Amino acid sequence: MFTHGGDTWLQPETNHCGCARQRNPVGMRITFVIPDDNLSGGIKVVAIYAAALRQHGHDVLVVGNQRGPRPMSRIDRLRFRFGTVQDIPDAGSHFEGGGVDIRLFPAARRLNSRDLPDADVVIATWWTTAEFVLTLSPAKGRKFHLVQGHDTHPPHALDRIRATLRSPVQKIVVSQWLRRLMADQYGDQTAILVPNGVDCGHFRSAVPRRKADKPTVGFVYSPVHGKGCDTALEAIALARSRFPDMVVKAFGRQPLPDELARDLSIRYAYRPSQAEIVDIYSACDVWLFPSREEGFGLPLLEATACGTPLVATPAGAAPEIIAEGTGVLVAPADPQAMAEAIQRVLSMPEDDWRELSARCVRAAHVHAWPKSAELFEQVLVSHVMGKGTA
Repeated sequence: MFTHGGDTWLQPETNHCGCARQRNPVGMRITFVIPDDNLSGGIKVVAIYAAALRQHGHDVLVVGNQRGPRPMSRIDRLRFRFGTVQDIPDAGSHFEGGGVDIRLFPAARRLNSRDLPDADVVIATWWTTAEFVLTLSPAKGRKFHLVQGHDTHPPHALDRIRATLRSPVQKIVVSQWLRRLMADQYGDQTAILVPNGVDCGHFRSAVPRRKADKPTVGFVYSPVHGKGCDTALEAIALARSRFPDMVVKAFGRQPLPDELARDLSIRYAYRPSQAEIVDIYSACDVWLFPSREEGFGLPLLEATACGTPLVATPAGAAPEIIAEGTGVLVAPADPQAMAEAIQRVLSMPEDDWRELSARCVRAAHVHAWPKSAELFEQVLVSHVMGKGTA
């Protein structure tokens, strides 16, 4: 990595054997435009596709802004206040180790067309980047918009957000729900479904699963209302009436609010490593997915790959994944229904729970990332090389 004029560059790497990659005979020049190098699931998906396309012999560049300063946790704030640390180290990047060129500009700087090379494909990954990509000349590449959610924030920009979804740019969506939404609400019958996947080599339990010694429930914490953590927390409180010794594990990208941080029954991991996330999933008997609205929901597949049954609302890809026998689907924003589903899974006899866990693992393997990456590549090639509609 080096910095020049305030712009940060991550240099490409060789592959695992130490050799330069072979160029695909139909290799394309592909540019992904990201809002910033954040740690969201959406950016993780971009990083996975960028690395896969590079491995397939395409020239891939990611362009965006640098990540702004992250919020401090309560412990970090105390350490900083009393001088035990001079700086709080930031988390890494989803692009680390992928060998992809990434060009990051200062957070306050607006991108312009000169920041992008001429290419065969340019892919917007967020509504603000879709606005920018719409202004680019054809020389920057065939335009695509990777739609990973139905953005509603900030409210004052709703008209701009909706305009990007009505644009003629080819949409690639990550769930059946988004494809229906594009057709029903925006009149777009051409959106192409490329479901997200999971790395089954990484997200897996180290040993055959069994129920935890104490009933253990997990979820991803987010203060965003649409993520439904208020529903999960209320459901957990209700489920404790039957399982008073319940252990709660959670992780997230934001510091836990003080009122939750004081709850000693919640074991919270703030910005954990990918290895720590696997351990959290694998320690739980039930994984909660309480979202009110979601584009896909990567934790659905990550938890099932670790053999952890789901209790989920019908948001994102949850209906399809639950239909594969991975857990229980409940109504959104219904803590009582979620609590009853938690109790049902925790009450299962050991053999029945282990069979449910095994079904979760089998279902996850159907959704491995290489399949999604191959389909994503086929969509780009078919549109750019004139081989018809994918």
